[in-house]
Amino acid sequence: MSDTSDAAPQPQQPTGPSLRVMNQYIKDLSFENPGARVNEQPNVDLGIDVQAIPQNQSEGVYEVVLKMNARAGTQQTALFLVELQYAGLFQIQGASQSDMEAMLLIECPRLLFPFARSIVANLTQEGGFPALRIDPVDFTALYRQQKEQGRAAQAAGQAKPDGAQHAAPGETPENGNGQA
Repeated sequence: MSDTSDAAPQPQQPTGPSLRVMNQYIKDLSFENPGARVNEQPNVDLGIDVQAIPQNQSEGVYEVVLKMNARAGTQQTALFLVELQYAGLFQIQGASQSDMEAMLLIECPRLLFPFARSIVANLTQEGGFPALRIDPVDFTALYRQQKEQGRAAQAAGQAKPDGAQHAAPGETPENGNGQA
């Protein structure tokens, strides 16, 4: 008989904050193809918005919605319009409030972005156009820019400008959103 145990070693508990992707999904999708063709090089306008919406704060569950809007065409004629809301349910545990905000508005959209980018590319291609390849987004720079704009607005004694701030944990979509 041996004195050794057959039990596997117990994994160590994480010492810092943890982020878990619980689910991801298309929340809303719209593709409009007016069918107009233009002879000149079309412009592509892209907007990106990130919102974090508490679902079950006691368990650290948040819905993060990455909104992407793209319009291609000239000022007079639209070739196509794409609106995508790609969302994920994330559970964050062991994070301070400031760390949680950064995780929700930087890390979570960074994880969602490749899937949303692929959906937009496939959708535009299936609509009869070249695939719209969206360049990677620096969510850290976007977050810092929005925080700085929020600080500048507070310093000037103004409320948050509409469409200029990410929704922080605990804020509702109506009172906080960010746009690039």
